[in-house]
Amino acid sequence: MTEIFTVKTQAFLDQKPGTSGLRKKVKVFQPPHYLENFVQSIFDSVTIPPNSTLTLGGDGRFYNRVAIQVIIKMAVANGFTKVIVGQGGILSTPAASHIIRKYQTLGGIILSASHNPAGPDEDFGIKYNTANGGPAPEKITEAIFAKSKTISDYKVADFSDVNIDQLGETNFDGFSVQVIDPVADYADLMMSMFDFNAIKALFETGFSMKFDAMHAVTGPYAKEIFVNRLTAPENSLMNCEVSETFGGGHPDPNLTYAHELVEQLYQANAPDFGAASDGDGDRNMILGNHFFVTPSDSLAIIAANAKLIPAYQQGLAGVARSMPTSGAVDRVAKKLNIPCYETPTGWKFFGNLMDADKVTLCGEESFGTGSNHVREKDGLWAVLCWLNIIAAKKMSTEAIVKAHWAEYGRNVYSRHDYEAIPTEAASGVLQHIKAQFDSLPNQTFGKYTVKTCDDFSYTDPIDGSISTGQGIRILFACGSRIVFRLSGTGTEGATLRIYLEAYEPDVSKHHLDAQVALAEMIEIALKISQLKQRTGCDKPTVIT
Repeated sequence: MTEIFTVKTQAFLDQKPGTSGLRKKVKVFQPPHYLENFVQSIFDSVTIPPNSTLTLGGDGRFYNRVAIQVIIKMAVANGFTKVIVGQGGILSTPAASHIIRKYQTLGGIILSASHNPAGPDEDFGIKYNTANGGPAPEKITEAIFAKSKTISDYKVADFSDVNIDQLGETNFDGFSVQVIDPVADYADLMMSMFDFNAIKALFETGFSMKFDAMHAVTGPYAKEIFVNRLTAPENSLMNCEVSETFGGGHPDPNLTYAHELVEQLYQANAPDFGAASDGDGDRNMILGNHFFVTPSDSLAIIAANAKLIPAYQQGLAGVARSMPTSGAVDRVAKKLNIPCYETPTGWKFFGNLMDADKVTLCGEESFGTGSNHVREKDGLWAVLCWLNIIAAKKMSTEAIVKAHWAEYGRNVYSRHDYEAIPTEAASGVLQHIKAQFDSLPNQTFGKYTVKTCDDFSYTDPIDGSISTGQGIRILFACGSRIVFRLSGTGTEGATLRIYLEAYEPDVSKHHLDAQVALAEMIEIALKISQLKQRTGCDKPTVIT
């Protein structure tokens, strides 16, 4: 009979985990009890009925394998009768969401720090997704945090490590561990949604693509979907071997960190299409030949062309975007006569709307796009949307975007990230802006006149929950805006983000380069915020 031990421990968390879970340096997780305490806090915060199954996997980063063995033994000790784990410990975040939903597991633990760097001196993360496949709602994360402050012991079963590299089911005394192909179920789902025959025919015409997995989790998914099933040439893929350190890179698919891909798409004889995904596979970047598609435009264009994709031929129930995302998709929703919801940043808000059948597509400006096929954003799904649309319209990426602008106008858009700045200084910038709320309205800065400013709040139409302090908005009379907010995705210091947006119905009047078109607004943002003076930052870390 498997022996279960109760280990004495003590409170440990100094901050509440968010919907993206707990993210810390690996060295924080490695000492005795820290990982175990968090896992026990999760299990103590959910009801585990008899015969419950747990989904388990991660993005392949350093410490994943160690953590998986610990979690399997703790799951057994806490009453789970089965654990489904991806082979080698691999499961992309959208694939994990699909597994939870397909096999109706109680929920899942995903081991990832998303797009953050990996390695012994870098980041590790762990989060819990509920039975709908989406991130744990706030009531659960609050319960986890409360438990972390009072925890006195955790439970762990005593048995040998499970061979997670061998497919199949291992039965123990009253429980089992099933190691599954991490790719097959997800690839089958994608085949059921998209016109694979049309995309295969596109590649057969000589259409060229370059997909960058950034040495992260989507590598094996890209090989199976693009090469094995869509017959794209093998040289269409780059950096598709999963590495515990992500090749020493920063697996964030943007113009700065995916520079290797960007260089290929902006060279002579560039591929027709380029794309990248991040550490855990839920983000995406879309590129054409010498052309970058903003995530906000990408969401709008997918929505406008959704009926070209088999899964959405019956139309969309609605769309949703996070508040910092541009209003481009709002214009599509208006033309389609469907609802458009503006939510705080965080996929749980979209999950509520999707579970209530209010929306079909949703997206964030931080390179996250998705639909109701899972309850997470999905990088490869977004790439397949674009390939399906290109195959159906027989137009280049750039031509599709420009045709969209001609029809709907252009929301010129950019995001400036100031990373790893002192938290106190970042908070000081926001407080300085808030102090001007009464004086800013009706002030004129060049051609821009401030209409109003606020700190965005949201009342969830499904559960009635209220979220405040979601980002400072400076709204101009012409419809343009500047948004300031702190990001919670880093593990040290603070990331302060400035979002800049100007709507122009006549695209001929705007410079193609967003930084040129937004130059005046960038200066206004820096003047209002006094960011350079208060943080010492001369320029953004990342511009997208």
